[in-house]
Amino acid sequence: MNQFLSIIIPAYNESERIKQSLEAACDYLKSAGYKYEIIVVDDGSTDDTVTIASKFGDKVNVLKQPKNMGKGAAVRRGMLAAKGDMRIFTDADFSTPIYEIEKIIKIITAGADICIGSRALDPSMIKEHQPFYREFMGKTFNKFVQALFFKGISDTQCGFKGFTKAAADEIFPKAKINGFSFDVELLYLASKAELSVEQVSVEWYNDARSKVNPIKDSLMMLLELFRIKKLHK
Repeated sequence: MNQFLSIIIPAYNESERIKQSLEAACDYLKSAGYKYEIIVVDDGSTDDTVTIASKFGDKVNVLKQPKNMGKGAAVRRGMLAAKGDMRIFTDADFSTPIYEIEKIIKIITAGADICIGSRALDPSMIKEHQPFYREFMGKTFNKFVQALFFKGISDTQCGFKGFTKAAADEIFPKAKINGFSFDVELLYLASKAELSVEQVSVEWYNDARSKVNPIKDSLMMLLELFRIKKLHK
């Protein structure tokens, strides 16, 4: 692939995982022959995330948020700073392995503006499940999304999404949601802009160290859905 690839990784207190993830990303992207940049956006971590990521030198560009602002804000900053012709964001724990970018690259190269990883298209691709209550809450959240915004996207929350440069430049300057519902906002903005969105089944492994609070964050995400409606009438 001759295109320049940007990998954006939002990170908050990821000192236990970020070194392994960045090593895996650098090794894979180099062996695959990609022209690439990796952008880690530190979301106001209080641990050694920045120190560890900075040790990768010019292989990794580390951007620091002034304080903890939320995953949506971190992804937005990384996307707007990216220079790639294709821009993919992924969770710092690599719940979806880095090699799954091949699926996104293939679909975007074939003409899609946006390609999103999905755990719902083929449940057998979930190799390690979340606790049942998290899966239940995720499915309930998606029912709200389908009722309020759009049908046909069965998993808006998988942290593995790719955009063309043009799609990223169209969507991210308009995005306002800093919390976990930012994915819904991005897809809603994409639908309003009539951009093509494709879904692809990806491998996924739950990490028990998830920082999502199943009660507080779930309620906040529901509130954010109604805010999205008000922000983008």
